[in-house]
Amino acid sequence: MSIQVGAQLYTTRRQMQTPEGITETLTRLADIGYEYIQCSGFQYDAPWLRALCDQLGLKIRLTHGSDMGDIPAVIEKHKILGCPYVGVGGMGGEYRCAGGAQKFIKDFTPAMEALHAAGLKFQYHNHSWEFARFGGERFYDILVNESDPALMGFTLDTYWAHYAGMDVPSLVRGMKGRIDVCHYKDMIITNDKEQRFAAIGDGNMNWEALNAAFEEAGTQYAFIELDDCYGKDSVEELAVSLRFLQGF
Repeated sequence: MSIQVGAQLYTTRRQMQTPEGITETLTRLADIGYEYIQCSGFQYDAPWLRALCDQLGLKIRLTHGSDMGDIPAVIEKHKILGCPYVGVGGMGGEYRCAGGAQKFIKDFTPAMEALHAAGLKFQYHNHSWEFARFGGERFYDILVNESDPALMGFTLDTYWAHYAGMDVPSLVRGMKGRIDVCHYKDMIITNDKEQRFAAIGDGNMNWEALNAAFEEAGTQYAFIELDDCYGKDSVEELAVSLRFLQGF
C-alpha cells in the first residue's frame, strides 16, 4: 500500500506523561518500524521533541490539541516540529445543532486561511455524532460540502464512522482529495455485545476494502489508534497493527 502508516500517540498517552516516558515510548515505536507519528494526549516542548524524533528517525505529520485561538503560536510550533497538518479532535457543543456546521466553518476560516498561508493545513477529526441529521442533512456532509477543500481537510476516523452506521469505504471514496490523513481503528464485538477498540486486524472491519478506498481517495497518512487497550501493552497493540497492515 502506498499510504504511509503511522502511530497516533493518543494510544500510548498514559506512559508519555514524563520526558522519560516519551523517550522510552518513541524509542520502542521506532524499533518496531514506525516512521511517522501524530502528537496527541501528552505535553511536550516542541524543540526537544523534534530533536528526539530526528534522533530516532521519526517524522511528526499531524497534531491534535493546539490552541486555535493563538494561530501565530500554532504556526511556530508546527514549523519547529516539521509537521504539515494541524488537527482538532472535535468541536464544542455550541456547534452541535442546526446551522452549527456553517458556523464552525465561518468561525474557523480565518485560522484556516492563516495556516494555509504558512504552508500548513487544517484537519477536522470526527467522532460519531457528526453523522446525525439536522434538517434532513448529515452534519458531516455539510462540513465537507460547504468548506473550502484548499483550507480544510478531514482526518476520517474509521471506528467512529462505522459506529455511526456509515458504509465507510463508500464514504471515503466520496471524499476523494479531502482526506489527507486518517485514523485507522478497528472494532470488535465481545460476547457481552460490547463494541470495543481492537488492534488492526483483530477486529471486524474490512481492511481490504478500507485500504483500497483510502488509496483511491488520495490519503497520504493513516495513523493507527486505539482509544483504549483494556490493560494490554499499547505499544505491542500498535506493533500487531503495523504487522497486519504490512501484509497489504
